[in-house]
Amino acid sequence: MTQAIIMDVDTGIDDSLALLYLLASPEAEILAITCTSGNVPAKQVAINNLAWLELCGSPDIEVALGSEVPVLAPLMTTEETHGPQGIGYAELPAPTRTVSARHATEVWIELARSRPGEIVGLVTGPLTNLALALRIEPELPRLLKRLVVMGGAFNHAGNTLPTTEWNIAVDPESAKMVFDAFSGLPADRRPIICALDVTEQIEMKPEHIAEIGRRAGSTPDEIIAEADVDGTLSTASNSVVRYLTDAVRFYMEFHIAHNQGFLAHMHDPFAAAMALHPELGTTRAATVDVELAGSLTRGQTVADWAGMWGREPNADIVVAVDPPRFFDHLVERVSEFARRVG
Repeated sequence: MTQAIIMDVDTGIDDSLALLYLLASPEAEILAITCTSGNVPAKQVAINNLAWLELCGSPDIEVALGSEVPVLAPLMTTEETHGPQGIGYAELPAPTRTVSARHATEVWIELARSRPGEIVGLVTGPLTNLALALRIEPELPRLLKRLVVMGGAFNHAGNTLPTTEWNIAVDPESAKMVFDAFSGLPADRRPIICALDVTEQIEMKPEHIAEIGRRAGSTPDEIIAEADVDGTLSTASNSVVRYLTDAVRFYMEFHIAHNQGFLAHMHDPFAAAMALHPELGTTRAATVDVELAGSLTRGQTVADWAGMWGREPNADIVVAVDPPRFFDHLVERVSEFARRVG
């Protein structure tokens, strides 16, 4: 049995691996990929998605351009984290097709209306497109089977401001609109939130990439090393392994430069896995709201764990994860897929 998914992304190195994971998963039916500005501008996000799809032999999946700016805040992008094109050092072949004639908001609404109760929405970038779609179709929370969001920080430091995670910080107003709109749903329809509390436990190491290459049958047997000259490019014979290695190397160099170790936090692949296999994480219900006015805390996600606001929970927050189990699953899926693609 397959799970229909709409991906809303700001691709993005970890978004790229999330896409590879879903393409590799036979139980995933990617209906469309909608693009928003975040890691890089939305038009570059669309190019990245089109390029990955063509490389992976999946050129028929719809890619729709969405909002190029947040609903209120000035646009922030983070090329220093993800590279000038958003995919690190990888230089993917230019795609031969263009984006859909439909806007991302149309995609969200029309697909959800056409398959009520069947689709999981997966958002791994700012929530702008979904918020705009909710303005047009406020029934979206009841039309979707579930929503999975990578975003927020609760009992954890932020990665953009001291208490604020990137995807929420880019467009706090949209995040608040989404959390408000998804209030009042049955427990099995509450959004699953993958925040920094767990996603920063998802530490991809050079050994993980090397193992993907080995299992894919790629040569030579290479491993990203901290001692390498920055920007050293992969010579892997397998195209998926080569471009993925070049992307992840950039991400690891960013992390070591910011005293986080020679690793890469793979936020978005974990969220993608939760969209298919929610048993990979332990969740706890809470009422979530977003701070919009704080001079030091704008964009902070606040969880009321104890019901002090007197409002019903509107989110299932992932509070525990088994990283080795997740990486075993991810490496197996992506390496088998890379072997098939070549």
